[in-house]
Amino acid sequence: MNGRLVLNAFVALVVAFLVLPIIAIVPAAFSAQSFIRLPPESWSLRWWGVFFHDASWRLALLASLKVALLTTLFSVIAGTAAALGLVRCAPRTRAVAAALFLGPVVTPAIVLAVALYSMARATGLVNTVTALVVAHTMLALPFVVLNVGVSLDTLDHRLALAAAGLGASEFHVFRTITLPLIAPGVVGGTVFAFVTSFDEVVLSIFLAGPTVKTLPVRIWEEIRVEYTPVVAVGATVMLALAVAAAAASRWFGRRGPRVAR
Repeated sequence: MNGRLVLNAFVALVVAFLVLPIIAIVPAAFSAQSFIRLPPESWSLRWWGVFFHDASWRLALLASLKVALLTTLFSVIAGTAAALGLVRCAPRTRAVAAALFLGPVVTPAIVLAVALYSMARATGLVNTVTALVVAHTMLALPFVVLNVGVSLDTLDHRLALAAAGLGASEFHVFRTITLPLIAPGVVGGTVFAFVTSFDEVVLSIFLAGPTVKTLPVRIWEEIRVEYTPVVAVGATVMLALAVAAAAASRWFGRRGPRVAR
């Protein structure tokens, strides 16, 4: 019993160590002062008004949402197709291909940023949504491939063979059997892709510009000049979206896959 209490206490300490520094920024967003102080001496929605009435913050938020949604769309489509192709490969080929897909994840972000900036500058894509979407998709794609791949590993392929044997086309089998059964993996990959893109700052600093600037880049610029609670508001918005995406993924996972009729 004592051992269980010690283990629970240790887990609680680890969770507190990981979560409390992140949650601590939320009260700062409701401070009435012109500087960040924890806990705030007085509470106010002053800085929320500054955030949503300042055009630069609104445009940065909209740019982040636009880039994240496009990144999620492209990475989910390409990642799901790649996972379906990998599962049909020989084990050695599959291992090599999976390692290649993980390349952007294990490569230092600064190295990848410099390389992508050089390519974007040569093609005139710096300070464009296209450059940000391409860069973010490179980072998000591996998470989709991994999540969908896990779902495919647990899929009973005899169901697809049975449907094909009954005369169903490949697309009909995919739509009615394969896709519903791997839906949890697709949803998990979708959440990871969205959060990865929305939170990305290193690549965005290199590829963004005066007219296309994401929220993390705007926060970084604000911190360099003045550390006011409006930064905490931006961080709280990002945290809320990440939590909402994770909650949606968990809710979908509890419903479980349903084979279409």
